[in-house]
Amino acid sequence: MLVLLPPSEGKAASGRGAPLKPESLSLSGLAEARAAVLDELVELCAADEEKARTVLGLSEGLRGEIAKNVELRTAGTRPAGEIYTGVLYDALGLATLEPDARRRARSSLLVFSGLWGAVRVGDRIPSYRCSMGVRLPGLGALGTHWRKPMESAIPEAAGRGMVLDLRSSAYAAAWKPKGALAERTATVRVLHAQLVDGVEKRSVVSHFNKATKGRIVRDLLISGARPKGPGELVETLRELGHVVEAQAPARSGQPWALDVVVSQIH
Repeated sequence: MLVLLPPSEGKAASGRGAPLKPESLSLSGLAEARAAVLDELVELCAADEEKARTVLGLSEGLRGEIAKNVELRTAGTRPAGEIYTGVLYDALGLATLEPDARRRARSSLLVFSGLWGAVRVGDRIPSYRCSMGVRLPGLGALGTHWRKPMESAIPEAAGRGMVLDLRSSAYAAAWKPKGALAERTATVRVLHAQLVDGVEKRSVVSHFNKATKGRIVRDLLISGARPKGPGELVETLRELGHVVEAQAPARSGQPWALDVVVSQIH
């Protein structure tokens, strides 16, 4: 099973390891598109700090992120699973997994990125700032830039297995499953159920949506479950204690939609 994750806006500092080696990153089919984004991002941030801040959508308080991008080729690196922080990654807790679960994480988790396209959690990258919603002056919208190379790279990474798609909408725009792979893909929405005047009301959560998704991935990694399709995934998640409601696609070539219902948000 291939699990697609969003990155985090906040990131840990670059490590003390060797500088970036683009050829070492997973999904070699994305190499050319990565080089194009990297070149323009570094040039933009080095040439005009104010323009870079506007293009990247950074507040005045985040101006320091621009200098981080200038040094992308020379900064130290660390595994992507350590670079990405925030609610989802805190709940996932990669560093606290047992060795077998960590190995499963390295082979099954794929983090989407405006700069790298997608990387595995073991790929060594520097800290950076460049979301998928950015529109670079030369390349244009990054969501559009990544679509073509993703068309072959993601199906190749998925192979014959299923895909659990936990990306946010901005990152989902860079790749959409098609055909038979779409039928082996499941997206997840997290709903908060609570009683209001004796009637159950459900609402979509945002911050806690990330935490729940992180816990789902952690549970799957620890269990070692390898569901072959969305139907098996639903049963597995229920066995792991999650309340899941599934909606099979109305027609062929469409992904499954899963609702994970939580009564407490934390």
